[in-house]
Amino acid sequence: MKRLLNTLYITTPDSYLSKDGTNLVVLSKDEEIGRMPIHNLQSVICFGHIGASPSAMRLCADNSVSLSFMTPYGKFQAAIVGETKGNVLLRREQYRIADNPDASFEISKNILRGKFMNSRYLLRRGKNDHKDSIDVSKIDLAIEHISLGLESIDLRENIDSLRGLEGDIAKSYFMGLDELILKQKDDFHMKCRSRRPPLDNMNSLLSFLYTLLANDVKSALEAVGLDPFVGFLHTDRPGRPSLALDIMEELRPVLVDRLALNLVNLCVVSCDGFVEKETGGIIMKEDTRNIVLERWQTRKTDEVFHPFLEEKVKLGLIPHVQSMLLSRYIRGDIDGYPPFLMMQARQ
Repeated sequence: MKRLLNTLYITTPDSYLSKDGTNLVVLSKDEEIGRMPIHNLQSVICFGHIGASPSAMRLCADNSVSLSFMTPYGKFQAAIVGETKGNVLLRREQYRIADNPDASFEISKNILRGKFMNSRYLLRRGKNDHKDSIDVSKIDLAIEHISLGLESIDLRENIDSLRGLEGDIAKSYFMGLDELILKQKDDFHMKCRSRRPPLDNMNSLLSFLYTLLANDVKSALEAVGLDPFVGFLHTDRPGRPSLALDIMEELRPVLVDRLALNLVNLCVVSCDGFVEKETGGIIMKEDTRNIVLERWQTRKTDEVFHPFLEEKVKLGLIPHVQSMLLSRYIRGDIDGYPPFLMMQARQ
């Protein structure tokens, strides 16, 4: 169990959440291991086989504290939230756009522009910082492929071809990302992306961090009144926060990929912090999860320059800023959705 800012992370296996007055109590083997006043929390995220009493769930719902349950791999399973109080007119317009292939296509193109440009920036920065210790030709090849992908976005004719382009570019990007893993190369590598379940240590680390990012984006979208389950690039699927997955695409290199590289290259995490399950999937041990959670929260306190707002913003607020900008676009207050571009950030 660990509280970071206003989020409570439950990582102790087989824990149980209960209610005591206005406190959320965490039990392990019938012993109290922690308690937290509900008014100090915005969200609770449980990893692994965690249970919760009906009164604890009601306490969270009544106080607008989201209670999310993840698998040990970090895959979202379910969430319990209180009454939805979003702007009905905003959501109705969101649904109209989602049902309009042309309108969804335009938003999706901007989202992928942001993702491709941020991915290219990360590889260029890594190349410049470590050109004497990496195979520069591999990075250059990935950068060239991403640049060609950027140029071809406007040539795509429909959303399906755009999704196909994103998949092709992702393969090149992760090959370039692998070259930027400078330490512990035998234990951490990025030959390809595997998710359900992650099949190596690096994929396990990325999946865990992507889950944290998805939860932050989902909460940010709900805060501005948007429905996180109705997206434009990702198709609707029961239980999948498609719009949160849309917005996090441009933020993956910014908030997750660079952090993951630092954790490995600075030897903050090691292979000893991961374990292979019977299914062949790799998950992190509790101590390593806690370390990663601390670094995740620290990363979110870093400030970057937001090119659209033209001011410095903490990285942890970027999901909220982008959600706000998307809502303004849907309302018709701005002409297009402006993705966050790390290449223009002045840190």
